[in-house]
Amino acid sequence: VQLQASGGGLVQAGGSLRPSCSASGPIYVNYVMGWFRQAPGKEREFVAAIPWNGNRPYYTDSVKDRFTISRDTGKRTVDLQMNSLKPEETAVYYCAARPFVGVRFTPNDYNYWGQGTLVTVSS
Repeated sequence: VQLQASGGGLVQAGGSLRPSCSASGPIYVNYVMGWFRQAPGKEREFVAAIPWNGNRPYYTDSVKDRFTISRDTGKRTVDLQMNSLKPEETAVYYCAARPFVGVRFTPNDYNYWGQGTLVTVSS
């Protein structure tokens, strides 16, 4: 599986961005797709995830009600709609795929990673 992330950029605080992750190669129904982020000098952290064959999304508490993860199995994409962005959310955002059943929240539980897309939120 190869993942390609795009759609980052520079936005003012309170603004919105919608990074997208395009997948090539086999994506099976049991896969879980996730978004993580890594700010300078910090560890990579979980942001959101969604099962490839399901609709229930999972979010870290700090982004609930502001971010929305969605997947399009026909287009083989996973998007992260980010609203009301904050300067402290400046980070490289990575999409990832977990080839096992069950949503997990740590980077080590995901086997495939995209190259990341930079999101910069100015104050």
